[in-house]
Amino acid sequence: MKFLDATIIQSTNDMSHKDWLMARKNYIGGSESSAIIGINPFRSSIDVYMDKITDEIIENKSYRMELGNKLEDFVAREFMEKTGKKVRNVNAILGNEKYPYMSANIDRAIVGEKSILECKVTNSFAIKEWEDDKVPPYYEIQVQHYMAITGAEKAYIAALIGNSDFAIKEIVRDDELIEMIVKANNYFWTENVQKKILPSPDGTSMYDEVLKEKYKYSKENQIILQSSNDERIQNILDIKEQIDVLETEKKKLEQEVKSELGENESGICNKFQVNWKGYVTNRIDTTNLKKEMPEVYKKYCKESYSRKFTIKAI
Repeated sequence: MKFLDATIIQSTNDMSHKDWLMARKNYIGGSESSAIIGINPFRSSIDVYMDKITDEIIENKSYRMELGNKLEDFVAREFMEKTGKKVRNVNAILGNEKYPYMSANIDRAIVGEKSILECKVTNSFAIKEWEDDKVPPYYEIQVQHYMAITGAEKAYIAALIGNSDFAIKEIVRDDELIEMIVKANNYFWTENVQKKILPSPDGTSMYDEVLKEKYKYSKENQIILQSSNDERIQNILDIKEQIDVLETEKKKLEQEVKSELGENESGICNKFQVNWKGYVTNRIDTTNLKKEMPEVYKKYCKESYSRKFTIKAI
């Protein structure tokens, strides 16, 4: 069976959410393309990579995502009411033999058009991303990915923004952008996923965790690093110096505000409210515990191992 130019890989009518997540491990989905390219604020390439190379279901489900799923029907109905167009469900994972590593799960198909609909629910803080002709770039990548799979000529994005605004954007197929998406996905799948080679570092905390686990224990060896690391390490030191300067300036400004607050817990000005509240914490005095009850300390003391990254000029 087919939908436009796409082949139906698997029906999702009777598929459990767990089975759907497992099926997605075999392909790169539309929302994952923007993560691989590096413009998704919610996911990174290492996040997608770890999901693809393991049988473990890694689900970064947030309340925002749950709300989006629950309100999808409402957004689709609003789109029909505001545009006069009719939409229908396509309950399937879609693929295309031209793009063997990619799949699509579209929200709706537009009846009588070679077009698709993507439904979004976002908060009011994101309203500037939708002003005028703007569309969040990660959503545009997603629908271009879907148009690559389906052969659709156009995509509509309907977005409920903060329960007070409703935006409808029309995205025309962009073959040059699709070519870039396909190229990035193919490289990611063949060079990273299939070869189990980590994607390039991306600065995320998850990448830190992956490196910590992959290279958990150190060996007492010293190696010769590539000469390009001289510039990289100097940049690290320069950035650290800038951070230290900014951190000092930040503390100075905080101290000025705190000086004015004095003993008061809260203060307001034209644009902001600040709080400097007191709170009590209870901590175990490990120094005295070790001294007075060494056996108890030893019993509950947990040894941990970590690696510390340092830089020294030579």
